[in-house]
Amino acid sequence: MTIESFLFYFLGTISVGSALMMVTRRNPVIAALYLILNFFALGGLYLSLHAQFIAFIQILVYAGAIMVLFLFVIMLLNLGDAKGLKERISLKKMIAGGLSLGLLMELLYILGFAKGLPPSQFDKATEIGTVEYIGSQLFTKFLFPFEVTSILLLAAIVGAVVLAKKTLR
Repeated sequence: MTIESFLFYFLGTISVGSALMMVTRRNPVIAALYLILNFFALGGLYLSLHAQFIAFIQILVYAGAIMVLFLFVIMLLNLGDAKGLKERISLKKMIAGGLSLGLLMELLYILGFAKGLPPSQFDKATEIGTVEYIGSQLFTKFLFPFEVTSILLLAAIVGAVVLAKKTLR
């Protein structure tokens, strides 16, 4: 086993474990901390796949900015006592559990009968994850979707300002 496969499996295990811990915690702050750990593990997975730019953006944007926003919302909601938040087992939860178990069984079947990883077909993997490559693709091949996204974001910002504006009378 090479160091790359060890790191991949190690970070994958941390990612799956922290995701499970995040979902199962009752305290929302602890769940948010496990989500931060998950984001860092995903950033490490991106680094192991030679996607440096995506790894740093994952850590900066998600583990930084988005999680600060999540923690502010959690603190502002002040959930307090969780006694009123208890739910009973319903038909939806039983169906979701059965589907999750079925998906787990499929994944175990696939992993059990897989004959190793396929040979690497990505000769340019180290250059694809760089800022230069992403920038050149973004401003040549994907220029129109990039501009449409920027116009949609601008419209959302203008809409948020209009909705948040308080009328002074």
